[in-house]
Amino acid sequence: MADQQALDEVVEFTSGLIRIDTTNRGGGDCQERPAAEYAAERLAGAGLEPLLLERTRGRTNVVARIAGTDPSADALLVHGHLDVVPAEAADWSVDPFSGEIRDGVVWGRGAVDMKNMDAMILAVVRSWARQGVRPRRDVVVAFTADEEASAEDGSGFLADEHPELFDGCTEGVSESGAFTFHDGSGRELYPIAAGERGTGWLKLTARGRAGHGSKVNKENAVTRLAAAVTRIGEHEWPLRLTPTVRAALGELAALYGVDADFRDVDGLLKKLGPAAKLVEATVRNSANPTMLDAGYKVNVIPGEAVAYVDGRYLAGGEEEFRTTLDRLTGPDVDWEFAHHEVALQAPLDSPTYAKMRAAVEEFAPEGHVVPYCMSGGTDAKQFSRLGITGYGFAPLKLPEDLDYQALFHGVDERVPVEALHFGVRVLDRFLRTA
Repeated sequence: MADQQALDEVVEFTSGLIRIDTTNRGGGDCQERPAAEYAAERLAGAGLEPLLLERTRGRTNVVARIAGTDPSADALLVHGHLDVVPAEAADWSVDPFSGEIRDGVVWGRGAVDMKNMDAMILAVVRSWARQGVRPRRDVVVAFTADEEASAEDGSGFLADEHPELFDGCTEGVSESGAFTFHDGSGRELYPIAAGERGTGWLKLTARGRAGHGSKVNKENAVTRLAAAVTRIGEHEWPLRLTPTVRAALGELAALYGVDADFRDVDGLLKKLGPAAKLVEATVRNSANPTMLDAGYKVNVIPGEAVAYVDGRYLAGGEEEFRTTLDRLTGPDVDWEFAHHEVALQAPLDSPTYAKMRAAVEEFAPEGHVVPYCMSGGTDAKQFSRLGITGYGFAPLKLPEDLDYQALFHGVDERVPVEALHFGVRVLDRFLRTA
């Protein structure tokens, strides 16, 4: 079991990583190297030989391998990203990069996304070194750059340019799973991610005839774009149940004592109450308009107008997504992928999933482990190019008054010390036996 020093270090490391500002504003505006050096130094302190790798200067990744006791076993990838989304300090109760520890809570950008998990990995690995523990299978640890943007400087670069570092890896675990979800009735759910929707960020371009704003213009690019954006925003996507989502609905229905009627999924979701939040975003593809760019003067009709749409599609749903966008944009608006990544699906009958479930249940016997599909995406998409099946498993035991999902990219991001201790214990238990 993880020792007391590991419990102390996970708090220290979470705070220390938060204090290193790795804000990723996109477009290459980020420097992960100081955080990468911080992680590498602590891995080296555990007797490992971490590699620091860059595609772009300052956009640093760290990879290290821990040899297992069974050389015939497949290797396991454990990964976390070092970058964070921007934080507007004026909106926060504390300096978002202070790493302040107050009243048993660690505050700051990255506290849940995902410097907490990075710290857990470091604390567990160092605990093993002190105790002389070796996992059953090789464990490859990776800390990546650029997850909060394109991942081109991070997991994409590693998968494309350094695949040999992941030789033997067949499965991986990372963020967004095994956290406490309180359903409002006293039940604690622990969703483990076994799938991700695909990413389809779109650029829409409408072209028309430029002209004076006072004249009749039937080829107005802004009008064409606005009509297409409205059609996309108002579109009702059909139901599409992946195996993971179907299993999640079935397990939740059994837990709440309701009929798992897959002919009326919307009705089933209503019967699940607050627990429906774990599933409702992943029973369909989606496309949400998010950005508009058109014109330069009020009395000038521009010849071009541009919009961006955050599209997501389920495993097996990309063709439907593409053909639907072709129809909704119409003949006067072109669309292309500004960023495009695959949807993922992981098996629920694997020994690895069973061991994740068992690790959570050992330390949260009152909880109910359920599968779920992430509505967004992680670095698991890029690592899937190497044939690595990804799960979301970053365990945290959270109090009822802390809305974990709202803290992702939110104001006053924070994590309780006790949640970090739970995470270290569960991660240690899982990785020792995985």
